Amino acid sequence: MTRTYVVTGAASGIGAAAAALLANRGHRVIGVDLKNSDVDADLSTPDGRLAAAEHASGLAGGTVDAVIAAAGIAAPKPLTVAVNFFGVTEFLVALQPALARSDTPRAVVVSSMATLQPVSDDLVDAMLAGDEKKALEVGAALAEQGVEAGYLNYSSSKRALSRWVRRECITPRWAGAHIPLNAVAPGTVLTPMTAELLATDEGKAMVDASVPMPLNYHQSAESVAQLMAWLTSEENTHTTGQTIYIDGGADATLRGDNIW
Repeated sequence: MTRTYVVTGAASGIGAAAAALLANRGHRVIGVDLKNSDVDADLSTPDGRLAAAEHASGLAGGTVDAVIAAAGIAAPKPLTVAVNFFGVTEFLVALQPALARSDTPRAVVVSSMATLQPVSDDLVDAMLAGDEKKALEVGAALAEQGVEAGYLNYSSSKRALSRWVRRECITPRWAGAHIPLNAVAPGTVLTPMTAELLATDEGKAMVDASVPMPLNYHQSAESVAQLMAWLTSEENTHTTGQTIYIDGGADATLRGDNIW
């Protein structure tokens, strides 16, 4: 059965891999990205998110079967918070009515194994409170302290996103509308965003120290796309609220069985 998907970040990386996979399976894909997509939009701003959702819903004829929210950046600055958290959550909420019109609606977002790394509690709390102004202020203050502190914008945005999924998945908006809502958390993915960092032995060593991947090492974007395709398929009827670590064993290595 042909389904209509909205995929953010569709012009590159994991989003592009997901869009290509779904299109190859015969589904209709409406891509959203800054440029070179069906919907050109800036998800870092409230107006951009709402306009993107309205445009995508219109192209879909008012009914969307699934959303894959893959747009994201990893810069050590507050723009990362705007894109990775608010650019995902506000976009999804704006598209929820179109999803609710589907007979088998599904949604999945791209989190990260960086959820397991140090975060700023103040920044996470501001995001989960829906206070974008405060979150950007906290993020800017972190960025002013240097790259290491600035990186907390990224890990915090992904931690907050996974927590948002867990909170929201059981609410009337999602569970009440029969919409499974999940997150995937990749390890080190071979995309343009990581190419420069992985180009040197020093860069690889730094990455591998924080993201150990004993199973099959660094992964392709397609490996993540395949999991998201199942989570947003009709086959997934009860998996919801999960952050699924598709990370080559990084989570198991770092946390062991200390998760209960």
